Amino acid sequence: MTLFRTTLLAAALGGTALVAIGKAQADPVDGLYVGAGAGYNLLQNLNATIDATSRASSSGASGVSTSAPMRVRWGDGYALSGSVGWGFGNGVRVEFEGSYREVFQSNGGSGGGGHESRAGVMANALYDVDVGLNWVTPYIGLGGGYQAVTWSNVSGTASGLGSGGPVSVDINGTRGGFAYQIIVGAAFPIEAVPGLSVTAEYRYMNLAGSRDYSATGTTSTGTVTRARVGEDGSHSLMIGLRYAFDMPETAPVERPPPAPPPAAVPAPAAGTTADLPARTYLVFFDWDSASLTPRAREIIAEAVRNSVHVPHTRIEVTGHADRSGTAHGNQILSLRRAKVVASELEHWGVPEASIEIHAAGDTRPLVPTSAGVRQSENRRVEIVYR
Repeated sequence: MTLFRTTLLAAALGGTALVAIGKAQADPVDGLYVGAGAGYNLLQNLNATIDATSRASSSGASGVSTSAPMRVRWGDGYALSGSVGWGFGNGVRVEFEGSYREVFQSNGGSGGGGHESRAGVMANALYDVDVGLNWVTPYIGLGGGYQAVTWSNVSGTASGLGSGGPVSVDINGTRGGFAYQIIVGAAFPIEAVPGLSVTAEYRYMNLAGSRDYSATGTTSTGTVTRARVGEDGSHSLMIGLRYAFDMPETAPVERPPPAPPPAAVPAPAAGTTADLPARTYLVFFDWDSASLTPRAREIIAEAVRNSVHVPHTRIEVTGHADRSGTAHGNQILSLRRAKVVASELEHWGVPEASIEIHAAGDTRPLVPTSAGVRQSENRRVEIVYR
């Protein structure tokens, strides 16, 4: 399996190089996506319980069963997977996955030329972790489903089944059951193709409960009849591709300088009550981002502190985007920005019922631009006290 490991390492290095080419913003998946992956699979060594039934004796007695443990050792293998899922735009994703894994017995120890293959479907729930980096989004997940597991010519030796010493055992059969898995991975977006990401994952899959397989072998007093296998865990390292539909497109231009400080309308004079101007605060964002900067958090806190000086009945929070993406993608991005600011207002004690959230996309720029231009003043959320 040296060639297999070398090939896998080359694929991983190639994927890393591909990732280094693109530095697109790692936006949460919002909508339909598909994915596929392949990689290295390692199956844990495990113990099987071998049952044997004695032959008839001279007195006519037969059917006495004996049991003994047998160690099953595994070597290298591979894993393949394909999935279709849905992202909710807030980091949460759900997906259905089909997978196939195969692993071969090691040449040493108690086994020789057998292999295990497992195929099935899983339902996974995943969460994309926003770490504030444009080029990577880590994620974690849990899954559960059904796996059919086939043992073909799995061999080993069991002691304690007869007086003649260790017994060679051969195990075959297909059994299915419930399986669960833990997923830890990271997605690296490719700027040249909006929505496309390289994925790198570690997956631990375990088959719960026990399974009985047919087994053959001859002891000094009878024959082997059955092998019982307990929980069966595998470790997979996989490289793959994921494509999310309807992700924002980006323009191949340089990131502009940091956004200017926000502008605020002066508070009305003390004691006046008629024709009060609305108090407006502008919170600016980095390009293609819905994450609050430290300065943005300061502006929101200032808006909350100064609200006591302006009579109001509601607070309008309106998100905006520049024209460096599609209209659909910018609408989604502006809504995410508005929701982030509204959440920060609530953190400072503003009642949720008094906040109105709006998303203007790229339709109301402060600075008019042509399509594809990144303009810092247009990447904003307006907080208006009415």
